[in-house]
Amino acid sequence: MTDKKTLLRVKRHKIIRKKIHGTEERPRLAVFRSNKNIFVQVINDDKKTTLASSSSLQLKISNGSNIAASIKVGSDIGKKCKTKKIKTIVFDRGGFLYHGRIKALADAVRKEGIVF
Repeated sequence: MTDKKTLLRVKRHKIIRKKIHGTEERPRLAVFRSNKNIFVQVINDDKKTTLASSSSLQLKISNGSNIAASIKVGSDIGKKCKTKKIKTIVFDRGGFLYHGRIKALADAVRKEGIVF
């Protein structure tokens, strides 16, 4: 059973998703953070396909629930975007506050040269 905090986050995410749409030229960078890991996908909503993905599990980071792990995942997804020739994205924070791990991940992606 989900708690009230999770339900409010899902509600915020639905509101965000009404406004954000990823295209082929500017795909959506979707972020999900759990208590133990962080997951990122670059999605083309027009074709309903995932172009690139990364996570703290995929990178085999022992403690995926800290800012250092978010920075590693952000730089990894930034490098994958560069190899796929993706220069600009739309950032979907998934209803999470733009703070802490989410902000660290976004800054790491920006450092790789991807424009939001």
